[in-house]
Amino acid sequence: MNRRDISDDDTGPIRRVTDTPSDRSSGTSRTPRRTPPEGTRSPRPQGTRSPRPQGTRPRPAEPGRRRAAAPKPEPDPKPEPVGHGHGHSHGPAAPASRRVRLLLMWLLIPLAVATVAAMVVLYPWGKDPAKSVFPQGTPVSATITATITGPCLAEGQVQVGEPPPDAKPCLTTDLTMTDGPATGKPLKLTVPIEPSTPRFTTGDKVVLSYNGGDVANTASFQIVDFQRGTPLLLLAGLFALAVIVLGRWRGLAALIALGLSFLVLALFVLPSILAGESPLLVSIAGAGAIMFVALYLTHGLSARTSVAVLGTLVSLILIGVLSAIFSAAASLTGLDDSTSQLIGSLGHGIDARGLLLAGVVIGALGVLDDVTVTQTSAVWELRRANPALGWRELYNAGLRIGRDHVGSAVNTLVMAYAGAALPVLLYTSLSGVGLGSILGAEEIAQEIVRTLAGSVGIVAAVPVTTVLAALIASREPQESLRRGRAAGDRLPTRRDQGPAGEAES
Repeated sequence: MNRRDISDDDTGPIRRVTDTPSDRSSGTSRTPRRTPPEGTRSPRPQGTRSPRPQGTRPRPAEPGRRRAAAPKPEPDPKPEPVGHGHGHSHGPAAPASRRVRLLLMWLLIPLAVATVAAMVVLYPWGKDPAKSVFPQGTPVSATITATITGPCLAEGQVQVGEPPPDAKPCLTTDLTMTDGPATGKPLKLTVPIEPSTPRFTTGDKVVLSYNGGDVANTASFQIVDFQRGTPLLLLAGLFALAVIVLGRWRGLAALIALGLSFLVLALFVLPSILAGESPLLVSIAGAGAIMFVALYLTHGLSARTSVAVLGTLVSLILIGVLSAIFSAAASLTGLDDSTSQLIGSLGHGIDARGLLLAGVVIGALGVLDDVTVTQTSAVWELRRANPALGWRELYNAGLRIGRDHVGSAVNTLVMAYAGAALPVLLYTSLSGVGLGSILGAEEIAQEIVRTLAGSVGIVAAVPVTTVLAALIASREPQESLRRGRAAGDRLPTRRDQGPAGEAES
């Protein structure tokens, strides 16, 4: 029969910690409670308590009976509750075992070699950079000092009488060039006021196009755009500051990876496509290089990251195949306004459909990285929380987490493409035809293929990455998992806390 502690009435049912271990095997006897000498208290019936006199304190513990004299043995780790979270980062990864490292090396080294070989083969070695067949002019900076709205007159002309009712007004601007061949020289330019032209006012900093003619002739210059360098630099600095403050060294690594990704786009993808190489093959090779650099630099060289790389590569290939099949089935040409202008500037043909597919692959890369890294991190944490789980249990639990992630990731991709195609959607809706005709138009059908092919790849990335992570994580020995927990992944215990319950630094 269990007996209550003598201080239960004051503190509730708090278990007394003694020097004897609490987990006794069945059949062992309880350590006898120390009783006062005979005659100091009257006997009482079994199961009853004698009331303590009011106002008296509980007697102090006897010598040799100090509470918590010996440190409590740390309990066995219990499986941590796992929910359907949406985590995007993970702590230090456990060092992978030798067999896991060998398995990942056999899988990843051929893919990395193939990526590098494709970049070497597709790069336009020895070819001159592509240039536009139409003269674009030299950009020159200027500042607008005054503006006047009036009739559209050439230099030296004078308006006589009232202008025609249907005559369109023009904006006459006085400018001062701040760089270029005529720095500091005043200039007067006339800009027609159209619904599609920007509205320039006094004090605006603009960009002029100089065709290389006489600087004294106003026909040698034309206003083309605003100067946007300063606000863009400020926004980029604010972005970098926010990433570093929150992510610290991990954020700095992410910024470096972002910069290297832009270098791959600028130095490999764009020159190779402009040189006439297949845009789809170039985009797959460039996306593979970006993936290797960004994931390993941001998340470290570990088994987790390697599984995320494998899942991303498989999903990218699937997206490319689906996009090629359904763009051909839907007879998509890829010849929208921007592509037609590009072909006219190049002076030679380009694979417009392949350019469409390249945009699908590169556009889906960022969302795929997010999904695959989250899934591998979830599976590794499940394995660490309960090392007894097999690969099937890890796969099923990770897939339940991934289902929540799929919904938000697909919605992100759809909204990104819809936002980019919003002017096209608005323009097509003005035609007044039925919904079927609108969805079947070239511009809208392109966005549908982009969205659905990328979404299928994202959905497929969850089971593919989860099964790869489950197969590899289940082969991790428990010693590696414990080393990873000792490296900083375990939760703080009561022994790590100070007297007030706060974690000790």
